Amino acid sequence: MLPKVEKTKRNKTPEQALKALMRLASRAEKSSGDAMRLMAGWGVEPSQRQSVLDKLIAMKFIDDRRYADAFVRDKLRFSGWGAYKIRTALRGKGLSQQIIDEVLSQADGAEMKERLQRSLATKMKSVKYSSPYDLRNKLMRYGASLGYDFDVVADAVAGIVKAED
Repeated sequence: MLPKVEKTKRNKTPEQALKALMRLASRAEKSSGDAMRLMAGWGVEPSQRQSVLDKLIAMKFIDDRRYADAFVRDKLRFSGWGAYKIRTALRGKGLSQQIIDEVLSQADGAEMKERLQRSLATKMKSVKYSSPYDLRNKLMRYGASLGYDFDVVADAVAGIVKAED
C-alpha cells in the first residue's frame, strides 16, 4: 500500500478565483452561496470575496434566481422532491427567502401531486408489509421523506391503500 500524500492547500488570489468561478459557472449553474463557499475553501480573503462575487453577478455568470429555477425544475422532474425538501435545500445553498418563495410559487402543484402518486405506487411494489395499516405508515414516512406536505401525502396514500384492498 502506498503512503498517504498530504495535499497542500493552495491559496488563490481574487483574480484566480474569479477566473476559476467563471469557468465553473459557465459549465453548470452556481449560486452566490456556492461561490462564497468555494472562495473560502480556496483561501480568498473574506474582504475580497464580495467584490469577486459582485463581478460575477455583473457579468451574469451567477444569478441566484436562474439557479433556483433550474434547481427546482431538476428536483421536481428527476428527483421527485416536494416543496419542503426543495425549500430546505435552497436555504442551505444560501438563497434568499424571497427568491425561494417566488420560484416555488411557480411550480405546478398538480404535477407535483401526480409525481408523488407515481413515486408512492412504485415504492409500494417494493415495501414489505403485514397489514394495510403497516403499508400506510411506511408510505406516509416515504412521502414525508420526499418533502411533501402531510395532507397531500395522506390523500395520496389513502387512495393507494384503498385501491390495494
